[in-house]
Amino acid sequence: MEDFKQYGSKPTRFGFGDGLVTLGERHSNVVVLGGDITGSVMTSLFKEKFPDRFFSIGIAEQNATTIATGLALSGKIPFFASYGAFCALRNADQLRISVCYNEANVKIGGGHSGISVGPDGATHQVLEEVAFLRTLPHMTLVVPCDYEEARKATIAIGEHVGPAYIRFGRSPVPLFTSPDHSFALGKAQVLREGNDIALIACGSMVWEAMVAADKLAEKGIKARVINSPSIKPFDFETVVAAAKECGAIVTAEEHQVHAGLGGAVAEAIVKNHPVPMEFVGVKDSFGGSGEPEELMQKFGLTWKEIYASALIAMHRRDKGSLPDIRKIKDVAEYAG
Repeated sequence: MEDFKQYGSKPTRFGFGDGLVTLGERHSNVVVLGGDITGSVMTSLFKEKFPDRFFSIGIAEQNATTIATGLALSGKIPFFASYGAFCALRNADQLRISVCYNEANVKIGGGHSGISVGPDGATHQVLEEVAFLRTLPHMTLVVPCDYEEARKATIAIGEHVGPAYIRFGRSPVPLFTSPDHSFALGKAQVLREGNDIALIACGSMVWEAMVAADKLAEKGIKARVINSPSIKPFDFETVVAAAKECGAIVTAEEHQVHAGLGGAVAEAIVKNHPVPMEFVGVKDSFGGSGEPEELMQKFGLTWKEIYASALIAMHRRDKGSLPDIRKIKDVAEYAG
């Protein structure tokens, strides 16, 4: 088992940009479409390296996705990237019919996802796209946890045949996986062993789960931390094993608490091995403007909420009832 430590910070969008360049070097039929925000979503790196394989479509996400479909059906491997709020939800019809219905080999990069985009505010903070995208037939959906995983995931979806979407953020997040750390579509990774509680997270919340596990260890609680970057295809085997061996689960994601990673985990265990579960995520709310750290605290997306939720889930498992801490308005208070 690797000993994961933070050794820097870097936005996952940089991993997406560097992954695109690697794909461009490996495959001459990789092309990229831009929507006037190439610097924000780091498609500018591909544009600089391969200007003849980059096409500016303008601020027209629906058009770009349709054009990408035509390119894919003509033998190209097209990537289109924009803010997730627009390239996932504004062109939902194009993703559903043009891309997925045709099983077109289109890759979408959804930037500025979650609330950690910061001052851009609620209109640009997409918190619902995982719920939508994982219901689309033929769609592959990845939510990497740091720069290195974003780079590897970008390469993986580029070399996978079929519709795919990668979710990445604007702000720096802890860098803790190594270039040698394994990544595969359809696979989750156990980052930390433990049988007292399972913490299953994706994206920026994976590091928060690691911190929560450290805090739980101070109380003698051994938490299993699972990174689940592949939302679809989903690693049912690893999740069901965690339910059987730990008996309680907490999920954590920078997304609505409904129908995202937590929903996928719940679907897996309710059919195979039901156990008490708690969900850490945005609770039926739009985002807001502020610094990333302020927003993560405001919306309850820190290690404290994961820590407290773990204690609640364990109490439910062991006592069969809800503890008094359920009444606390801010569950993070319980973490101290």
